[in-house]
Amino acid sequence: MRKPLVAGNWKMNGLQDTNHHLLELLKKEGIENIGEPVEIVVCPPFIYLAYIKHLLEGSNMKWGAQNVSHHSAGAYTGEISPYMLADLGCHFVIVGHSERRTLYGETNGIVAKKFVAAQQANLTPILCVGESLREREEGITERIVKEQLDDIFLHTDIHAFNKAVIAYEPIWAIGTGHTATPDQAQEVHGFIRNYLSEQDPEIAEELRILYGGSVKGDNAAELFAMPDIDGGLVGGASLEAKDFLTICQAAS
Repeated sequence: MRKPLVAGNWKMNGLQDTNHHLLELLKKEGIENIGEPVEIVVCPPFIYLAYIKHLLEGSNMKWGAQNVSHHSAGAYTGEISPYMLADLGCHFVIVGHSERRTLYGETNGIVAKKFVAAQQANLTPILCVGESLREREEGITERIVKEQLDDIFLHTDIHAFNKAVIAYEPIWAIGTGHTATPDQAQEVHGFIRNYLSEQDPEIAEELRILYGGSVKGDNAAELFAMPDIDGGLVGGASLEAKDFLTICQAAS
């Protein structure tokens, strides 16, 4: 049985004091009581990872990063290697978020290299895939998602998904307030699982596929009730303790 996962992507938000306040409020409101049924992760900006580790050690929450270099070390000014993240106790790292793809020009090939590099450092990549509004309107959502997955297979094989998570994030629903309906999301999640099952049904069945696209406290339960939606990659709502707690409860 797949264990639900809720990952909070803080993006470029928060300061040391506000981060501390948010996590303390989550603990006070009872996020620790959710316990084993749900895996809970927060992904702060790089600069706060050591501080978040200090705050979360010993709790039931894990921490991860929002991005990673595909290089292990070297003369890459401003980059962060997967081994540095592992050294800080990170469990997860987001790769291929739509904002990295659209704003910073990350190609499917670069994302695939980051996916592999993360796993080499014993991190679990959260691989983001999804289509733009134009691509959805043209009816090529499945083709776009398949292309994003196929580039992973140019660098590794299906067994890599034994230690990976996929997040389907329709670009048109990120930060816009628009959310894919549960049926729309399920359709793509089902496509992803079915496509991977062509290579290995067992791995595909165990793979956790998250939905990411304006997940909020008031829509999480309906989304998570779908058979192939195993939790959420949460943006803005992860910065609000009440909303994030409600989302985690919905996943349980």
